[in-house]
Amino acid sequence: MKDSADALPLGTTDGQATARVDVFFVHPTTYIIGHHWNGGTTWKGLNRLTDKQSIRNQASVFNGSCRVYAPRYRQAKLSAYMDQRGNGLRAFDTAYADVKKAFQYYLAHYNQGRPIIIASHSQGTDHALRLVRDFFESDPILAKRLVACYLIGRPITLDSLKHTPPCDSASQTGCYVTWNTLHWGVEKLFFVQPNGLVCINPLSWKRDTAYVPAGKNLGSLQGFRKPPLQNTVDAQCTPSGVLWVHIPLLSGYPQWSSYHIYDYGFFYMNMRENVKTRVEEYFRENSKE
Repeated sequence: MKDSADALPLGTTDGQATARVDVFFVHPTTYIIGHHWNGGTTWKGLNRLTDKQSIRNQASVFNGSCRVYAPRYRQAKLSAYMDQRGNGLRAFDTAYADVKKAFQYYLAHYNQGRPIIIASHSQGTDHALRLVRDFFESDPILAKRLVACYLIGRPITLDSLKHTPPCDSASQTGCYVTWNTLHWGVEKLFFVQPNGLVCINPLSWKRDTAYVPAGKNLGSLQGFRKPPLQNTVDAQCTPSGVLWVHIPLLSGYPQWSSYHIYDYGFFYMNMRENVKTRVEEYFRENSKE
């Protein structure tokens, strides 16, 4: 069906009709203020916001190389992260139960043995991480179909996953990438103090602290009526595991301390190209068997 995941920045093409790989994308929190712990999947206003923000600006990264599956789920309200009485944890469990059920339905009705990419942002990454543990780390057959995971916008440490390693090259498969974007010099991460986090630089796709200049940035998203803006944002992973960027004053982006909402947008075209690279490498590796 035609939906927000089909959005294309100028100069890009949709490859879903012929894609040999699926992406299962779990969207971030869009239920910010309300009287319930969990958002409803039939709330029209919340669904429009989710589609306009996350599905259009993030899930669309994958439509050049993958069929996109992005389920609605009873997402936990933003304040669930701050709750100290247990209601927040129950809200996240409710949300994950929906994501898990959606993934089981997808496997049963749509996947048909195809390779899979797991992708997410923010709250979606909390759920996607559990999904990888529950399915791919416990099922060697399913793990063999895992092209890669894009687990963006939440703190992940080396012990977060036991059998799925962090990626350390642009073409590695069966691994995960993750980063949390902050303004250069800022160390305080959203809801957590960073220490020992995994950080993969989305301009080099390496797990190191080397600086990569903005000249390596293939394009940052600036809406869908303009082509992505090239050479805008640099990147460097810090020893603590956050991703530092400088923001040019002429780029049109605000001068904030945290660029959480731009984790995808800053590196949109690099991500798009990297998905293609990993998909091609996956089929090269598996054609030898």
